[in-house]
Amino acid sequence: MNRNLSLLALSGTLALGAFAGFELSERSSAQVTGTAPAVTAQAAPTTPAVNAFDSGRARTESEANTVQVVKDRQAGLVYISVTEQAGGSEQAQLRQQLQDQFGFGLPEGDQGGVQMGTGSGFFVNTRGDIITNNHVVEGASEITIRLHGSKQTYKAKVIGRAPDFDLALIRAEGLPQGAITPIPLGDSSRLDVGLKAIAMGAPFGLDFSVSEGIISSLERTVPVGTKEVNQNVIQTDAAINPGNSGGPLLNSAGQVIGVNTQILTGGSGQSAGLGFAIPVNTVKHLLPQLQAGGELRTPTLGIGFTDLSAVPQDERQKLNLPATGALVQQVYPGSPAAQAGLRGGTQTAAQAGSGQGQNAQIATGGDIITAVDGQPISEGDDLRRAVIGKRIGDTLRLTVQRNGQTRDVTVNLQAFNIPNSQQ
Repeated sequence: MNRNLSLLALSGTLALGAFAGFELSERSSAQVTGTAPAVTAQAAPTTPAVNAFDSGRARTESEANTVQVVKDRQAGLVYISVTEQAGGSEQAQLRQQLQDQFGFGLPEGDQGGVQMGTGSGFFVNTRGDIITNNHVVEGASEITIRLHGSKQTYKAKVIGRAPDFDLALIRAEGLPQGAITPIPLGDSSRLDVGLKAIAMGAPFGLDFSVSEGIISSLERTVPVGTKEVNQNVIQTDAAINPGNSGGPLLNSAGQVIGVNTQILTGGSGQSAGLGFAIPVNTVKHLLPQLQAGGELRTPTLGIGFTDLSAVPQDERQKLNLPATGALVQQVYPGSPAAQAGLRGGTQTAAQAGSGQGQNAQIATGGDIITAVDGQPISEGDDLRRAVIGKRIGDTLRLTVQRNGQTRDVTVNLQAFNIPNSQQ
């Protein structure tokens, strides 16, 4: 994989597409989605058999299915426009920085530092709840939506946000009766590589664009959300671009299987043909909390740690450390980890081969977390994912090595803000 490739969030700025960028590092061991039977097309919208030569319209069975899925689900798609004051939020500052970097100037005629952004979303129920990406609406001073096939705009407001999962729920005001057409939610645990994937949205501000591909991988993790924790995503080769953010990824049954969120690009910002979607099961898990309103906060252990899988083997052997696990460097006072009695490192040692050839300092003598809720830690992100997947008030059972002895520690998880912490 080209090390210059970057992950770009897909919100567009006018039709030019400014987006938030993240570096993607290649990983040899990724989380694997469940291998339950694939969702079949039994629930798909049905169409009468089409004669390949009827009226000069040659259609394969797959084409007929795609056409019908699009016709049946297009009314559930929502186009989102946001307005924000430049520099008025971290998101606005980031967009301005990326505009400067990629040469995307402010819109012609724009006055007073106001920036416009675009994105996509979709109805998830008859109440008019709309799911989109958090990065589409974060920092917005005004949000408006349009429905497919209409130029009428409606003001919308954010009901709930889950920044650590890059998801948000918004509702529009004054929608006419019968205008809300929810798209059914599928089951992302029942997917298989090779199944059809249909992306709908408004890339580069172009209303209602549809692209088709397949599910390319279910073994991919990429940085998602404000904490940039590597989370499981669906990889697809269906073309998605800036402005597709928050739009649905559908299967052949016309069900939402993911929320389009990022693309892999080269150094020039051009698409590398790889798109990523947040699995719909994440949406279903978080939907009740989003509907309750406010910002969904995730718990924090309150530690800094070193991922032992990233430490060179000779250094691990020299320091008598296991091959995998989280070596606790620091435990922050008052944190859930501190209340559970976890200990940080007390002795400084050099870690060779880090920091572009320079030795890095790590602290030994602290606790080594080897498993979470009975699941072994193969890399540091296993611990991050376990914590971010819990709710405030939940407990986490850590298997910990200390002075050659192994014990289990129960941590009561809470929200805990610390600067520059790892988890």
